Formats: sequence, C-alpha cells, structure tokens
Amino acid sequence: MNMKTVSFSVLATLIAAASAQAMAAPVEIKVWRHDTNEKEIAASKAAVERFNKSQNDYKVVMEMIPEGAYTETINAAALAGKLPCALDMDQPVVPNFAWAGNLVELDGLLPADQLQQLNNVGKGTYKGKVYSVGQYDVSLTLFSRKSVLEKHGIRIATLDKPYTLEEFNQILEKLKQSGEFRYPFDVNTSWSGEWYSYGFAPFLQSFGGDQINRDNYVESEGVLNGEKAVAFGNWMQSLVKNKYIDRKPTDDKGFLQGKVAIHYNGSWAVGDMTAAYGDDLAIMPVPDFGNGPVIGGGSWHWGISKACPDKAGAAKWLSFLLQPEEIAAMSNATSLIPNTEAAAALTENYKTGGKWRVFYEFSKKFAKMRPETPAYPVITSSFEKSMNDILDGGDVQDALDKAVEAIERNIEDNNGYGFKK
Repeated sequence: MNMKTVSFSVLATLIAAASAQAMAAPVEIKVWRHDTNEKEIAASKAAVERFNKSQNDYKVVMEMIPEGAYTETINAAALAGKLPCALDMDQPVVPNFAWAGNLVELDGLLPADQLQQLNNVGKGTYKGKVYSVGQYDVSLTLFSRKSVLEKHGIRIATLDKPYTLEEFNQILEKLKQSGEFRYPFDVNTSWSGEWYSYGFAPFLQSFGGDQINRDNYVESEGVLNGEKAVAFGNWMQSLVKNKYIDRKPTDDKGFLQGKVAIHYNGSWAVGDMTAAYGDDLAIMPVPDFGNGPVIGGGSWHWGISKACPDKAGAAKWLSFLLQPEEIAAMSNATSLIPNTEAAAALTENYKTGGKWRVFYEFSKKFAKMRPETPAYPVITSSFEKSMNDILDGGDVQDALDKAVEAIERNIEDNNGYGFKK
C-alpha cells in the first residue's frame, strides 16, 4: 500500500468535510410581521438583509401578513400549532398570547443589558415576565397654534409645566367664548375601537382611576367606577355638554382646517400638522388632571413563539433589532419614536435638540402601558361602550358600573387569567 496515497486521501476527505461544514446552509428562522406602510416595510426588509449578511448561522425569512387580518391569522396559526419562530404583535395582545402558552419568556434569551436599556414602553410583560420587545413607539400630545394661544392670552404648556385641570377648563371656556371656534377642542370622537382605551384611558388614569386594579389584575371595582373615575366621566361628558367638542364630527380635520384650536392627537400626525402650520405649530404635553400627565404606551412588538425549533436563532434576530443602530434606522425611515436613549441619540429627529425630541420625552416620562392582562380584549371593548354611553349623555355611574360587571365576569369565567387577589 502506498502510504503517501493514503495520506493524501485522508487529507482530501478531511478538507472536503470541513468545506461542507463551512458551506452548510444557515438555519432558517421564519418570521411573520404585519404588512403596513411602505416605509416601515422597506425598513424591515433592509434590517433582514443586514442581519443575514452579518453572520452565517441563521437566515431570517420574513413573510408579510395583511394588517387587517393579522391578529386572526396568528390566532389561527397558534391553534393549529403553526406559528413561525418570531412574530410581531400589537403590544396589548401579548399578555393573552403569553397566557395561552404561545410565547416564551425573553428574560435569559436576550442580553440583560438590552432589556434594561429599553424604555418601559419597549417591553411587553405578563405577570412580571418580559415576552415581547419593541423598537419604537408613538406619543399622544396636544397640538395647537402659537398665534392662536398668544391671541387669547394662553400660555404654551411645557414638559415641566403642563396644564392643570382647572387651567385647561378655563382655556376651553375662553376659546369657546371668543366665538372664533364652534368647537375649540377635538378628541377624535369620530374614531372608534382601540382609540378609546389608547386615547381616553390615560385621561382616566390622570384623574386617579384606571381600567383595572393593577395590583392584582382581577378587579375593576373601585378603580373604574369609583369617585375618581366618575369625576373623569363627568368631565368627558361636560366636553359635549359645554360644546367644547363635537360629539359626532364628520372627520378629524377640524384643526388642519382652522376650525379647532386644540387637537388631542398623536405624534404620527406631526407631518401633516407641520405642513399646515410650520413654525406656528405648538406641540404640548397632555394635561395633568390631578395625578400627573398620562399617555398611552406600547406599539408593535417582537416575540418568540414556543413552537420555534431554534429559539437561540430567533433571539439572535431580536437582539440584532435592539441594537441602537437598528432602532435608529427604523426611526429614521419611519419617524417613529425610538425606544432607547442610545438609539434616539443616533437620530436627527429625537436626539437632544432634535425637532421632535419632545415626543421622546413625553413617551419616556408619561407613557403607561394598557393593562397587561389576557383580559384586555374585554376591558377595552367594555370601556369603549361605557365611554360612548357617557359621551351620549348617559348616566356616568351606571355606564362605568356596567363596564366593571362585564370585565370582572369575564375574568372570573377564565379563573383570573393566571392572576389572584
């Protein structure tokens, strides 16, 4: 036997094996996300491309699901055991998905320092455990015109000195009495669905109430129908009675058309507002109704399904997205508010001194997550019904009592959704 030939054969075999291993196809990580506006989708696709080029172990394959059918699609996939490895979800649905056993905890899967750097609105939790993370958020605000406020002797509210309840009531009355505005204020009563919890529950919380007792997540009695909640309901009803707001506006364009003096809206509208009023636009915090200003928090988040065969790969994808450069890239492409200070510093709009920095400050300082409980779907639907009854002139106490009854009955029927008194 020619030993030289054998040695070369063995060497060739080893080299071939090593080459095959080096050239092995990366593990595919299937990802779903909701199909939304072109800028956000383009930014997501670019992130996937960067991730796939940054390493050789994993390849993210992303599928877009129509937004209108997204929640139904992921619910059906969960029942069928066919969820992808990673998926994005509207933050309020995260607790329900976690309770149903469809998501894995991210504590331990993601670097602790990344989770710590996220603002609170960037972490979706259930029973104190993190199940989702988000790159961005939006912020609620009061839009007005500096020239209108100055004309009527009204100061511009600031981060450190928002309007108080008494002051804001006086402002609305002054603007109404001026005769310049049929309805001086707009709170988007032409909208429906999730706006009621996202937009109006923060007012309730600023009054000192809430949709549910967050100490135990099984009771709404006393927080949704107590004295402070009734005061909130009476104030909302007074907006209609005093004709400060139009109960049934034809659209939400009153402020842009100069018919409304103050518009309660979100940072997503700043582009249209700036285009209409330029440097005359005033961006102000929401009022402090007695317990500090509050705005809704929590946007689209990423999570990892329990069915994922390679959770380490999915975690690597989420960790990649949470890098400051990636969050900043998404923010720069979409104008959405970055969820970390490090990412904000890399953006033109939200860095210190940036033209929209105030939205970042509002989000960080005032945002409060909608109730992080699997009961949220019934909470939000019951709250919307009670608010419509109140705005339509119904008895405030009765409307809130009915919401409490519906919420607590659902929680009891589901054995507390994992919570106990």
